[in-house]
Amino acid sequence: MEGNLGKILVVDDDKNICEVIKMYLENSGYHVKVANDGREAQEAFTSYKPDLVLLDVMLPYLDGIDVLKWIRRDNETPVIMITAKGETFDKVLGLELGADDYIVKPFEPKELMARVKAVLRRYTAEGDSKETLTFDNLVIDINSYNVTYMGQEIKMPPKEFELLHFLASNKNRVFTREQLLCEVWGYDYPGDSRTVDVHVKRLREKVAGGDNWQLETVWGVGYKFEVK
Repeated sequence: MEGNLGKILVVDDDKNICEVIKMYLENSGYHVKVANDGREAQEAFTSYKPDLVLLDVMLPYLDGIDVLKWIRRDNETPVIMITAKGETFDKVLGLELGADDYIVKPFEPKELMARVKAVLRRYTAEGDSKETLTFDNLVIDINSYNVTYMGQEIKMPPKEFELLHFLASNKNRVFTREQLLCEVWGYDYPGDSRTVDVHVKRLREKVAGGDNWQLETVWGVGYKFEVK
């Protein structure tokens, strides 16, 4: 990362909110760039190359969901979606499309900072590990954040990777959704169980299983990475 703690792109059409977020982030040691609509966000992302994006859902010209889709075409930069209270559909859709986290307006600055720090800390710290996990047709390389399935490299956002790695590192152990929220998201996450369900669904679409392993649902409890 460049700068002190990293570069963050803040995208919101409310300029007052942008200035407040920018102030808190810069006071904490981050370098910040602001964009106020979807098109500006694309231009800024390309030129600025941020370490993390704070992305509002409702934007002029090109909404946040479309910007997220555009980012995820060939980039795995962490994205935290900003949604208005009650926009359940937008939150779930954002997670399905590869957002790493979301925060609901109105929010306290300290909550935003906790989420930003947690996402960046996980993304950088885990990237320094040398661990590689191998199961039949699946290779999980924590050093490069790469997953190889049936000989093909599989692209996935950091949060999906971290969930897969955590479960595979604790094979045959059952975790509740609440435990996974705590362990993988890295703090007392106020979201609901759909956050985990959405990520598991996306993982299963990308890595369906092997002869000796499977991402299993334990009904009424949670999930486990089962190795035979």
